[in-house]
Amino acid sequence: MSDLFSDAAEGRASEIAPLAARLRPERLEDFVGQAGIVGEDSALARAIAEDRMGSAVFYGPPGSGKTTLARIVAGVTGAAFEELSAVSASVADVRAVLARAKERLGAQGRRTILFLDEIHRFNKAQQDALLPAVESGLVTLIGATTENPYFEVNSALLSRTQVYELEPLSHEELTVIARRGAAHLDTEVPDELVDLIAAKAGGDARNALNILELAWSTAQSEGGPLEERHVEDAARRRPVVYDKGGDAHYDFTSAFIKAIRGSDPDAALYYLAAMLEGGEDPRYIARRLLVHASEDIGMADSQALLVAAAAAHAVEHVGLPEAQLNLAHATIYLAAAPKSNAVVKAIGAARRDVREHGAIRPPKPLRDASYRGAKKLGHGEGYVYSPDDPAGYDVDYLPEELRGRRYYEPGE
Repeated sequence: MSDLFSDAAEGRASEIAPLAARLRPERLEDFVGQAGIVGEDSALARAIAEDRMGSAVFYGPPGSGKTTLARIVAGVTGAAFEELSAVSASVADVRAVLARAKERLGAQGRRTILFLDEIHRFNKAQQDALLPAVESGLVTLIGATTENPYFEVNSALLSRTQVYELEPLSHEELTVIARRGAAHLDTEVPDELVDLIAAKAGGDARNALNILELAWSTAQSEGGPLEERHVEDAARRRPVVYDKGGDAHYDFTSAFIKAIRGSDPDAALYYLAAMLEGGEDPRYIARRLLVHASEDIGMADSQALLVAAAAAHAVEHVGLPEAQLNLAHATIYLAAAPKSNAVVKAIGAARRDVREHGAIRPPKPLRDASYRGAKKLGHGEGYVYSPDDPAGYDVDYLPEELRGRRYYEPGE
């Protein structure tokens, strides 16, 4: 009886499933996006088509096609396909899959593919339980994750898989998705609304179809055509995908600094806004501005350090949201400022000499002569006080072994 109810539930579930689930491609030819990974004649496309898929990790943002690719593999492979979600699976669940795989291989000579969704949620013990089976080839592992696997997956397991990074879908690819959704709903969607849906989806195919479905159902309930206001209402505010504890923190920080270094204030402001919207600590941003002021601007505009320091002071004493103005002010100033890495090169060259030669004692004329008995040691003897005697400006103050060294090379 329970089986009959289960079968009926499964049949009805496909009818009431969200549009994104109903439109999930079952063939690689219908898959939209990721041309660099699964495009015609790509290594992965050939491996899927020829049923020789190796262990892999699909890494990318939500709605980029990770689970869909795994389902396509499931549809074409002659191997048994097992699926676990790392959110709910235990070590016992993993061991049960491995036991079935071993029995299947021994009795039927049939391979097993294990799809592990949200693989980054597995702890070290759970990942270690998989390692021998993946290493021996007992199972072919396909993991899916929104987190950088180089941060979240054990290096031993990672070394036995191929990592594929999936990118957010482009605007053009999302319009293809939206038009497919409209055709499935048997409705006409004007081109301008298709473009709006694609723009609001944020690179996420699932989100595009969810927006379309909700907007369409709202228009249906009103008994009128689909309008811009329906799409805007369905889209609302796009959640910011930013993990300040993971690689997004480093990626956005890197892009922020490189945009400032490249004198692109607009890009720098965008990355600043993304970090603030994602909940990044404003004090961290202020510290990066302080470093950049000397690292990449330095002597080309020493005022930059004062502006960055003032912004950091404002963050401490004003706080968000108002301090976003101070951070934006400093970001624009630093991006627009002339650039020089003379400070970085100068301190780097000086430190290399210290590491190579050690901390060579200063010449005796430069040593401290303030204490009793210092003059008997010759400390301070021969020192020329520059304000009284300009000859002091012509002295090389480096230790004798390093005389003539130039660390700071002024620019134009």
